[in-house]
Amino acid sequence: MTDAATPSPVRATLEDVARTAGVSLATVDRVINRREGVRAKTVARVEAAVAKLGYRADIAAARLARGQSFRFAFVLPTGGNTFMTHLTEQVQRTAEWLAGQRGFIDILHVDVFDPDVLAGALENLSPVYQGVAVIALDHPRVRAAIDDLTGRGVAVVTLVSDAPTSRRLHYVGIDNPAAGRTAATLMGRYLGGREGTVAVIAGSLSLRDHSERQFGFHQILSSEYPHLRALPTIEGRDDSERTRELTAALLARHADLRGIYCCGAGNRGIADALEDSGRAREVVWITHELTDYTRRFLVRGTLDVVINQDPGHEARSAARVLLAHCSGEPISPDQERIRIDIFLRDNLP
Repeated sequence: MTDAATPSPVRATLEDVARTAGVSLATVDRVINRREGVRAKTVARVEAAVAKLGYRADIAAARLARGQSFRFAFVLPTGGNTFMTHLTEQVQRTAEWLAGQRGFIDILHVDVFDPDVLAGALENLSPVYQGVAVIALDHPRVRAAIDDLTGRGVAVVTLVSDAPTSRRLHYVGIDNPAAGRTAATLMGRYLGGREGTVAVIAGSLSLRDHSERQFGFHQILSSEYPHLRALPTIEGRDDSERTRELTAALLARHADLRGIYCCGAGNRGIADALEDSGRAREVVWITHELTDYTRRFLVRGTLDVVINQDPGHEARSAARVLLAHCSGEPISPDQERIRIDIFLRDNLP
């Protein structure tokens, strides 16, 4: 018999627990929800029945019975960043799952590179939301807006880029300093003792994830690969055309350019500049996020390494954390930890 034909086990109900424990449904409800007024012996009988039957509460049904639901805002960037487009798609998929849990998501697109615009969006957020997930800019006004939301009882989760000194509830994203250190180690090993300069291109150093990645990168490159000199970090604002111009200028100005580490986006611009210069396979290029474009650059050999974070995991994790907080339920730290993936063209999924 196939798995598809195997009948699912019947789920135990509160009525089953009450019947097994020999108590009323109201008593079981009081014990399950940890309300007072039930004798210790009765609590023990109910808990024994729960364990025997393997009863698990249907939280969504309980919310429906109480007329309880939650609404969350996901504040995501405007623009053509491919990773952020994928993240938006994953948030939309997560919204379909969350609706079955009596939770609802609205997506708001904001220029996260502009602290006044981002802070204004948070400050003017509708009071209908019990939780917010935001690509955070680590800026005083943005931190203040997050703190104000928290003070009003709105749970705030930072997503991809953190504002750690704010009163946010949780950060959902990779360990960015570790990602930068990983990139530097790979760069040093790929270059195998060759001397020269290495360029670092960020979207914006006001974004915590970009600044932490470049910090981790410099930390390892300067201490373990002194024959490589990192150039001052330049900012492309995750714009492909701007990043193409910056990369072309770097290639023209530095004949000894051995590597490029992009800790943001704008990868199409880097690829165009490398290929136009004829140095595409001479310069080691390491970047972030596996997209249709970076996959193509890996396969062509223009790009050497992609350091990736899973946008689907991040979208689901942010929703789970917000829902758990609003419902008073625990989270599993291991489940919510976002891992760093490393992709070469030889191990593409």
